[in-house]
Amino acid sequence: MLEAKRRAAIFLLLAFLLAIVAGYLVLEKVKQLNAELGGMVEIYVANGNIPARTLLHSSQLTKMEIPQKFLTDSHITSEKDIAGQVSVVPLHEGDILTHNMLKDYSNLQNENNRLVALYRTDKVQFDQEIAALDRVDIVVSHEVNGEKKTESFMKDVSVAYSQGTGEKFAGVAVEVSAQDATKLIHMQNYAEYIRVLKANVGQEESTPSTKEETTAPVETENKSTEPVQQEVEEPASNSNKPSTDGNS
Repeated sequence: MLEAKRRAAIFLLLAFLLAIVAGYLVLEKVKQLNAELGGMVEIYVANGNIPARTLLHSSQLTKMEIPQKFLTDSHITSEKDIAGQVSVVPLHEGDILTHNMLKDYSNLQNENNRLVALYRTDKVQFDQEIAALDRVDIVVSHEVNGEKKTESFMKDVSVAYSQGTGEKFAGVAVEVSAQDATKLIHMQNYAEYIRVLKANVGQEESTPSTKEETTAPVETENKSTEPVQQEVEEPASNSNKPSTDGNS
């Protein structure tokens, strides 16, 4: 009986030791695999269904870990790479976001409008730096029926965005109708010279109207006081005449 218990205890001890060795070998193997995979990194995936061409927000996305070995340049690992971006394809929950499926968000005011880029070149010049949401006039110099003309080509055109600031200012993208986009591109290709003028429409017009409103009441008061003075002076002069006649 004691011999059987002794053998059972030995077998249990051996099983325990073998389990420890097996666990150690598995752990070492996992460490080796992790070293080969390069650790884990977080990438962005869709948190739900996202329609195509809708501006992406952080609430629509979540993170998922994948081995470093399987990470490519297409995967998105930083939230700043998603800011101001839209997906060109519809996304479903769990879909991995990649750079080739994202495009810059377009702030077009009308779906029938188009963005046309105007970059600073020897033929295209800007009078001053222009920022997004500014408005511009486009003046062109070209030849019409053998006669060279400089004329206003487009007025009060909305600027969707600008590229660069200061000395690095490179140009703008203007929002025009699809029909005007063709005309503007034609001028870019064949006009001799294009000049873009900043036109803050409406800012200067509001000032004169304010002055007119403030000065108008003053003129009315001056006009109204003059007749009052005349009416007071005339009775005074009439009252003096009878007194003079009575004395004489």
